[in-house]
Amino acid sequence: MPKACDLKRGIIVEINGMPHSVKQVEAKSPSSRGAATLYKIRFINLQTGQKLDESFKGDDFLKDIDCLRRQVQFSYMDGEIFTFMDTEDYSQYGLNSEDLEGQTGFLAEGLDGIIALLVDGAIIGIELPQSVALTISETTPGIKGSTATGRTKPAMLNTGIEIQVPEYLENGEVVKVNTTTGKFISRA
Repeated sequence: MPKACDLKRGIIVEINGMPHSVKQVEAKSPSSRGAATLYKIRFINLQTGQKLDESFKGDDFLKDIDCLRRQVQFSYMDGEIFTFMDTEDYSQYGLNSEDLEGQTGFLAEGLDGIIALLVDGAIIGIELPQSVALTISETTPGIKGSTATGRTKPAMLNTGIEIQVPEYLENGEVVKVNTTTGKFISRA
């Protein structure tokens, strides 16, 4: 059983009988003597996708959950079901689009580096890599000589999400996108 002071991003614990993943940890040291350090932790429910903010003292215990992490690759989408293939034993796991809320726009066929979270052999969620390379499918034409400015324009990517990119980028270029913030990082 991990203590609140030992929690780090990505650790999975059980809260109210549901698996939750730690997304953000913030430590607050009170100014009065003898007071315990408080840890404000943001969790994501792995089954519903809802956020949960909780505060704990450093020595509070949380119940850990037996969760297996497997390296998978996104294979294909069949209707509302997204299929992932285990890169070691080639078994396949399916998740519907509701379970992947907010992550579907970063899934391109053949995407590697995805971690599947399995509980009792059933997939409950995925962790995307920190950044993904996606192709710009639609944007306004690039402006010559605008590389020094910090202005941006909207661009539609091949997965259907829209992000802001620098003005000099054009259709067909591959860009790196941060999967946490959904923002442009660089050309790929």
